Amino acid sequence: MQHFGPSPSKYGVENHGIRNAGTVYWHLRTPMLYEQAARRREGVLAHRGPLVVRTGDHTGRSPNDKFIVREPTSENEIWWGKVNRPFEQAPFDDLMRKVLAYIQQRDIYVFDGYGGTDPRYRMPVRIITEYAWHSLFARNMFVPEKDPEKLELFVPEFTVIDMPRFHAHPDFDGTHSQTFILLDFGKRLVLIGGTEYAGEIKKSIFTALNYYLPKRGVLPMHCSANYGKDRDDVALFFGLSGTGKTTLSNDPARTLIGDDEHGWSDDGVFNFEGGCYAKVINLTEESEPLIYHASRQFGTILENVAFDPETRYVDYFDGTLTENTRASYPITHIDNVDRTGVAGHPRHIIFLAADAFGVLPPISRLTREQAMYHFLSGYTAKVAGTERGIDEPQPNFSTCFGAPFMPLQPGIYARLLGEKVAKHNATVWMVNTGWTGGPYGTGRRMELAYTRRLVSAALNGELDGAETFNFPIFNLEVPAHVEGVPDEVLDPRNTWADGAAYDEQRARLARMFADNFRQFADSVSQPIREAGPDLQAIEVA
Repeated sequence: MQHFGPSPSKYGVENHGIRNAGTVYWHLRTPMLYEQAARRREGVLAHRGPLVVRTGDHTGRSPNDKFIVREPTSENEIWWGKVNRPFEQAPFDDLMRKVLAYIQQRDIYVFDGYGGTDPRYRMPVRIITEYAWHSLFARNMFVPEKDPEKLELFVPEFTVIDMPRFHAHPDFDGTHSQTFILLDFGKRLVLIGGTEYAGEIKKSIFTALNYYLPKRGVLPMHCSANYGKDRDDVALFFGLSGTGKTTLSNDPARTLIGDDEHGWSDDGVFNFEGGCYAKVINLTEESEPLIYHASRQFGTILENVAFDPETRYVDYFDGTLTENTRASYPITHIDNVDRTGVAGHPRHIIFLAADAFGVLPPISRLTREQAMYHFLSGYTAKVAGTERGIDEPQPNFSTCFGAPFMPLQPGIYARLLGEKVAKHNATVWMVNTGWTGGPYGTGRRMELAYTRRLVSAALNGELDGAETFNFPIFNLEVPAHVEGVPDEVLDPRNTWADGAAYDEQRARLARMFADNFRQFADSVSQPIREAGPDLQAIEVA
């Protein structure tokens, strides 16, 4: 094997079973990765310098192709079920041998860095891939180690081997399809093949952090984070992809910590990532200026964004390939960002529920018991393009607002959240970024300007002590007046043409909440069980 690049690690790729590779490219910086990607025709340069790439058939995550290896060190801890499905050790080892054989005589790229900005809790990770642009993605999304001496001595605690062009044979390999994302906590390894969607790399490391960090008293969170006047004025935004985490946390009036994944330790909040992975469909400078400018810079990767082949101008409004168009960029592309990625404890926590039924109010304050109930429920809608096969929003309960990435029992994460909310007296809000005036197909998406105004009012204290009304069935506390938002918007029933149809829809959603929460009923206290929708109130009505 030939080695090229600055500061190759003495802990070489042979430690991962790789033999006889072509050239091993170590720790290449952004310009060199651009050159490699262009030379290998992996992508093209667009106007102002972003690298435009295509991800083929896979324009989102493939949850049906993700498995966890059943092995002794983790078997009794994993939350086995529809999300965390087992893959036996023997077929994993066989597939691993095939991947290692595939790598022989092929060039590979190695990135060494960290999952996590806090040196006390960060995880050293290594990403090995056959695509230069996937290595650039890793450099954007994780925290690169830049010290040459530390790079030479770098030893990963978790490794991703990512071979997009290698396809499995389901009949022989035991996979669901030709695509596979296999996590082996015993080997501290993720094996990815058959998909060019780089988000699988990012979310595999997030899953690993969700497994290891609770053991150290750290709550891993699928949320964005920012702060106001100082590092102790922290706000968290929980939600699945497409619900507004990135949009709402990129607030010119506040300082960004990170846009997607964080940990909450005894010392405060810290970012898991070194970059942002923003949806850019229909992106405009007026609506999201920070993301717009970041997406047009050198070092940014644009996934599946349309562009003119002659002028190289990109078209953010073209969703021909997918609605899940993405921009991956280093967090330093954002001007008002905290480069340390570390801040204090949250004062405010916001659950983003993109309600496809058009039922929930645009903002409501939750009690501590309601916060636990809705955290375990994780109600939102899957947004078009985020996963394969999702062409329009679908109602979805995703535990902890991130079930696909939570390998442990949900109660572990919920208990940590409850303890930290109580200890640090955080205020919890639920914000509906979904539909109003009717369900998807009839109503309209909540205006972003209203959502921004409501979030701002919550964070700056305007809603403290404000007049409220009770939102029936769900028993939520909703502000009656917020400057800049029409009063009728605050009560979603008033936005529907048919009040009786709204009542029926609200009752339907309430029953869905109750049906979903039955899986947690025996593991939580009675006050938490009773914090959900009041089904008896439906019968009375």
